[in-house]
Amino acid sequence: MEDVQVVDIKEVEKKLAEMKIKDIEISGGRELKGALKNALFIVSLAMSLFHIYVLTIRAIDPWYFRTMHVVFAGVLIFAWLPGWKKASLERIEWLDYVFMLMIIAPAVYIFSDFDDWINRVGVVPTDWDFIFSALFVIAIFEMTRRTTGLPLAILSGLFILYGLFGNYMPGLFYHRGYSLYRLITFLFSLEGILSLPILASAHYIFLFVLFGAFVEASGAGKFFVDFARSIAGGYRGGPAKVSIVSSALIGTASGSSVANVVVDGVFNIPLMKATGFRPTVAGAIEAMNSTGGQIMPPVMGAGAFLMAELLAVPYSVVALAAIIPALLYYTAAYFMIDFYSASKNLKGVEKKDLPVLSTLMKEQGYLLVPIVVLLFSLMILMYSPYRSAMYAIISLIIVSWVKKSTRMGFVKIFKTLAQGARGSIEIAATCAAAGIIVGVLTQTGLGMKLAMIIISYSGGNLLIALIFTMLIAMILGMGMPTTAAYAICASVLAPALIQLKVVPIAAHLFIFYFACLSALTPPVALASFAAAAIANAKAWDVGWQGMRFAIAGFLIPYMFVFGPAMVLIGSPGEIALAIVTGIIGCAALAGAVQGYFLWHAKMAERGVLLVAALLLIKPGWITDAIGLGLLGIIISIQMVRKKKTVSA
Repeated sequence: MEDVQVVDIKEVEKKLAEMKIKDIEISGGRELKGALKNALFIVSLAMSLFHIYVLTIRAIDPWYFRTMHVVFAGVLIFAWLPGWKKASLERIEWLDYVFMLMIIAPAVYIFSDFDDWINRVGVVPTDWDFIFSALFVIAIFEMTRRTTGLPLAILSGLFILYGLFGNYMPGLFYHRGYSLYRLITFLFSLEGILSLPILASAHYIFLFVLFGAFVEASGAGKFFVDFARSIAGGYRGGPAKVSIVSSALIGTASGSSVANVVVDGVFNIPLMKATGFRPTVAGAIEAMNSTGGQIMPPVMGAGAFLMAELLAVPYSVVALAAIIPALLYYTAAYFMIDFYSASKNLKGVEKKDLPVLSTLMKEQGYLLVPIVVLLFSLMILMYSPYRSAMYAIISLIIVSWVKKSTRMGFVKIFKTLAQGARGSIEIAATCAAAGIIVGVLTQTGLGMKLAMIIISYSGGNLLIALIFTMLIAMILGMGMPTTAAYAICASVLAPALIQLKVVPIAAHLFIFYFACLSALTPPVALASFAAAAIANAKAWDVGWQGMRFAIAGFLIPYMFVFGPAMVLIGSPGEIALAIVTGIIGCAALAGAVQGYFLWHAKMAERGVLLVAALLLIKPGWITDAIGLGLLGIIISIQMVRKKKTVSA
């Protein structure tokens, strides 16, 4: 084993306590001063207040609301994020003001001529319609480039080229072609940039990002980590198991795997290393657990809100369907960590260095109230996601006054509102760019054609079609945020799976899972890279280890496609059987991967454990019975060998 880096736990606690919201902001932001700083603060605050007013007090036309959502995000992006390496970090460049004008002017244009505009858009556009639409589209490209990099911007550009020149494409990729005027004005519409992805960003995601900002500002984020440590920190591999609980809790607030890694990993990774985990493994475990935060109800990352819109079902239906797969993901993570720790003889954190649960709950337990309010509003009262998020924010502000250390006064509330707006701009830009792709898919009919291609190449075989879908979702997810990858794949791939008789919600969850898991998958594994930086390990190695530890996550989507009981479609008996056999299968899979079950497993035993795991994971009485039989044989063999080894 590599040398263990000893970390002063009290020092780590001190660093975490000092961490502010700015520590998880988008990197590279300008440090403006004076009037510019105040102006940026006012715009950020106005963005939050505008969304709160429209979503909870008085609704306005979708054209106005979605356009203003993009305009606010664009102004903040161009003011706050420098566009090139040598751009000033202390002032806004003249070109940034040009881009601001390019995003504001089209909004002013359509609002001033709204009634005529909505009749002309994408059908009989005028020269001025085209000019202002083109300005808006170009500004979206620059917003996307500054926030997420080139891949998504390039992909959006390729789709525009396809819209223009598809009449030169062969076979199923052929379409009649569209003029530049019609295509660009169509993209600046509720069918393009302002379509479902931006609807999800403006209506749902924004207030949950705002909720995450309030969680961090109030100190609830640190409480979640301490709460997890008090529960699991003392067990075998304790710090890694802490990461399971804290990642799930923090994921409820952030919905971002990278944000989870940064907030949660800054404490748990050093603790894992201090108790014997190799840096590579510590980073991999944190990346695995933090990625799981995106698939854990009730928030499940930004894409889940879009899923509810695409399926035309209440968000609570999506969240409930995702519960069993998410629990199996974290159950598998637990067994992976436990068996790895047992095989390496790793211990937990000493009791004296852990928070006492009863004391912690007595002193800070009130910080769990907003989570309870959120869950109750979403799942029991069936309120809309944005209203539930608003109630959670209000309850958090109220309970923060219980103690002076967490108290949020007017100044802190306004600062957090402004901070939350800044935290939303990357998602807004991502959804706007995804809207370009969705618009081209809609206008050209490419989405249905790609569905036909998948069905054709798979020969109607569901397993092959699922593998194709998995690979496409993961490849797209490597180069862009989860929301964009899911939005594109859901438009293109979900219809193909549904045509192959997959339950719609299972088809969408399948795509969503692999869009999320792309954050773990080299060569572009953002969650793994963030964890590697904290662990001081090689990013590539952390990525591959993360895939190894999270292998169950790559199998669970197949489980709920072939066994819909896992997404609560079936009788109570079928659902119960799916849960029980799924848990046992995850344990067997972890034993096969880590080479340990009840005792150290030989290579042949690991092979049998793998077969047993796959049989248990596959729905069906016969496969379950065979899998349980094989597992029983391994248990008997290991019990005998363990007894002999210990007695010797």
